[in-house]
Amino acid sequence: MVDQPTIPGPSVLIDGRLIGPDQPPWIVAEVSANHLGSLERALAIVEAAAAAGCDAVKLQTFTPDGMTLDVGGKGFDIDDGPWAGRRLHDLYAEACTPWEWHAALFARGRALGLTVFSTPFDPTAVARLETLAAPVYKIASFELGDLELIAAAAATGKPVIMSTGMASELEIAEGVSTARDAGAAAVVVLHCVSGYPTPPADANLRRLDALARHGLVGLSDHTPGSTVAIAAVARGACMIEKHLTLSRADGGPDAGFSLEPDEMAEVVRGCRTAWSALGDGSQRRPKSEDSSRPFRRSLYAVADIAPGEALTSANVRAIRPGFGLAPRELRSLIGRRARVAIGRGTPLAWELVA
Repeated sequence: MVDQPTIPGPSVLIDGRLIGPDQPPWIVAEVSANHLGSLERALAIVEAAAAAGCDAVKLQTFTPDGMTLDVGGKGFDIDDGPWAGRRLHDLYAEACTPWEWHAALFARGRALGLTVFSTPFDPTAVARLETLAAPVYKIASFELGDLELIAAAAATGKPVIMSTGMASELEIAEGVSTARDAGAAAVVVLHCVSGYPTPPADANLRRLDALARHGLVGLSDHTPGSTVAIAAVARGACMIEKHLTLSRADGGPDAGFSLEPDEMAEVVRGCRTAWSALGDGSQRRPKSEDSSRPFRRSLYAVADIAPGEALTSANVRAIRPGFGLAPRELRSLIGRRARVAIGRGTPLAWELVA
């Protein structure tokens, strides 16, 4: 177990950084299978994530034998989706990030100021990641029903992030309660649609509202581009996870739903701008309005008014600029008489009328 500092409010501390609604969104680049079997390419993706402004980079820690059996047949051969025609074992053999790369990837990311963590797919992977002092654990959507895996990650005393693609309400609740009961420092629940890629029309970002009852929420996003991620931040997502590749043209199992570096940079910029635009909801007016305030409407004499003459709708109107009485005072002014001569273009004030 790891002692975690007490954090005020709903925020979560991950690798020394607060994650929560009062903080800019935490942007995570997912390496996944986009390394294409090359450590040098994996390191380059980590560097691209840092250059794009991401906060963290996430790996996947598994072996093909830990994921499935090396057999064919129903369920072991993929019939549909982006990996149609592949055998599960062959796909995972291609996609896995070799364990012997992990230390170098963790070190490179940390040197660049990134939080580096991983998705373990079995308790053995959790134990291995503990040797690298992984600061947080991510449970993939496909593993959300594996309560033993969740418990193993949570028993480290570190925060646990869970994706919820395909999960029922019961499965989500079980996963969250299992993590908390096993000692997780905190739980972050990510809305996710496990479509690869996900059409934006299927993103269902209103789902974030319901997931918020479990605590902090974020989005594991497989839609193209940045629009859905930015909208999710405006909807309350504190964390955004997107797959990153150097180039989709290079191919690979995950290329079709991964972003290129310039697109990831747009996600980072857009999400942070969306968060800053949320403000605090207060009535206070921003300083950027100061230069515009003089041009609000107010009450002016629009014709010369002699002393003792009545103020009427013909000689008083609400116009710009805003140095006279507020327009709401017009009814109170009409019918009153000028105390002194009031020239056309004079802002009206109570001392000018009887």
